[in-house]
Amino acid sequence: MASTLNNIATLNTELSAVKSESLFRSSIKRLFRNYFAVLGMVIIGVFILTAIFADSIAPYPYDRQTLRDSDSAPSWMPSVFPMMIPRGEVGGYVKINDNYLLGADALGRDIFSRIVHGTRISLMVAFIGPTVAIIIGLSLGLVSGFMGGWIDNLIMRATDIMYAFPTLLLIILLMSFFRPSTGQLDPDSLAYALNRLDASMGGMFFIFVGIGITSWMQLARLTRGQVLSVRELEYIQAAESLGASRWTIMTRHVLPNILGPIIVAETLTIPRYISYEAFLSFIGLGVNPPTPSWGAMISEGAPAIRTYPHHAIFPALALFLIMFAFNFLGDGLRDALDPRMRGKE
Repeated sequence: MASTLNNIATLNTELSAVKSESLFRSSIKRLFRNYFAVLGMVIIGVFILTAIFADSIAPYPYDRQTLRDSDSAPSWMPSVFPMMIPRGEVGGYVKINDNYLLGADALGRDIFSRIVHGTRISLMVAFIGPTVAIIIGLSLGLVSGFMGGWIDNLIMRATDIMYAFPTLLLIILLMSFFRPSTGQLDPDSLAYALNRLDASMGGMFFIFVGIGITSWMQLARLTRGQVLSVRELEYIQAAESLGASRWTIMTRHVLPNILGPIIVAETLTIPRYISYEAFLSFIGLGVNPPTPSWGAMISEGAPAIRTYPHHAIFPALALFLIMFAFNFLGDGLRDALDPRMRGKE
């Protein structure tokens, strides 16, 4: 009898522990059980640390040129890329130099140092895009979905107008418009001041402007749809019947219950922001030289990819890793924040 009572007490304790486990805690557990999501977090963490300590990690300044070392490669690289034949062999043309971990580019700049510093550019874009999207898109979508009526119609029509323009084309037009030569601008004008600000930031200011202007529409639509799905639920009606203000209902009752899909959507969108910056740098509308960007490095190395493949392949590999890391994390968050997965392995 005593053992039976002990078993019942133990079972009740276990059930209480399961019931008391919050949705957030169970989501975190599911996230860390997803090995690909954990791998993505580790890779992102490594890139973040690399960006923070880039000056200490990079063995050389990213803009230092040593022309006698141009197009050189370390001794291990010809075994990885057989088309690279070292000097001294039949048909050899590659200068072997072990002072550079990943070799040097056509101007004698250390490729590894430039990749390390290029991490800062990609991560800034990766976090600026979601920040602007959340500030603008989340706010507009929340107000549009909850208020309804003419406010909803006005905000959604403005969103539709923005959606009518191809995103990359709009960014390219913005960059071309805001980046004329400073000699063509009046020194007392706002355009001149913005142009100098862009130059002082290495060409990043107008990239942020372009991505910020085009990053919020999708999130605004998603937020509006989520708000419409919860606006008429019982707990919202109960809050209204108790006299809660619209602001209180939106921020304390609606917003916390729609954050899951929004976080997942923005995490999965980060690779797109990174690809925008890489593409703009690839076509010459990105950061200003000599500021390193993976897209610009790929563009500079692409013409010589048959003879010096390390110029383009290693920055492309870094771009590949960070984009897939955010994709892995986004997929893991999608599964972890799904309430239907609670209690499942």
